[in-house]
Amino acid sequence: MPKKCEDAKKIVEIAKKSMKLGISMVRPGNTIGDIGWAIQNYAEGRGGSVVREFVGHGVGFDFHESPQIPHYGNKGEGIVLVPGMVFTVEPMINLGDKDLRILKDKWTAVTKDGSFSAQFEQTVLVTEEGFESLTPYE
Repeated sequence: MPKKCEDAKKIVEIAKKSMKLGISMVRPGNTIGDIGWAIQNYAEGRGGSVVREFVGHGVGFDFHESPQIPHYGNKGEGIVLVPGMVFTVEPMINLGDKDLRILKDKWTAVTKDGSFSAQFEQTVLVTEEGFESLTPYE
């Protein structure tokens, strides 16, 4: 398999697993920092980097609202998760450096170093026992 194909497959796998690990931290008593820590720890441990400019977000009366859910951080820091919270976990993971640039259309984000990037997103509800995914995923 050509190197570019291998790199593309690798970053997709890292991003998907990073999201799943972040979601696995969603349960009452854990913190937003626990989610970011799980994502960052996994992604960086496999040669990826976590984009800082885009974060998950609360979902409620407005689609994008508080709290912000960074995909990097420290265990035990940030807002404590409680049942009833609804938010997205949507890490953007790069195979190279974490830095981005936004194109002239003011919408498209690309890596500054030209490396591959991948992103997955899920909306989750914090339940009494853990979480429920409100968007399907495997």
